[in-house]
Amino acid sequence: MKSDLDNKLVAVVRVRGKIGVRKNINETLSRLNVPRVNSAALVFGTASNLGMIKKCNDFVTFGVINPQTLERLLVRKGVKPSKADIDALTSGSKKAKEVLGLPIRLKPPKHGWEDTKLSFSNGGSLGYRGEAINALLSRMV
Repeated sequence: MKSDLDNKLVAVVRVRGKIGVRKNINETLSRLNVPRVNSAALVFGTASNLGMIKKCNDFVTFGVINPQTLERLLVRKGVKPSKADIDALTSGSKKAKEVLGLPIRLKPPKHGWEDTKLSFSNGGSLGYRGEAINALLSRMV
């Protein structure tokens, strides 16, 4: 999993709520900028970010985002990106850090979530999705 996410733009979507969450997990979720259910954040696949994602794996779903979905998310956030902006975001420039600071509020996915207590590989919603995160985000935008 780590080799797939190293130095790539990763979309993290919060699936589960705040009830019954330990304090340290809740703090990690807020540092990832996913404070509420159905909010998304874009982070780079650095070692510290991947460690935070691994820590709160049971509350989020994540995967590598493609440029088309990235553009739709930025439009949803209120930013009209150009081709150069999207290239800058995927490469990790300083401008990318300004745009990626806030969470993106999304609608619940059309046709609902899968089971929110199972991992994605077992037919649920949680954990690593890979490229399937783009299909989920397109259902939520």
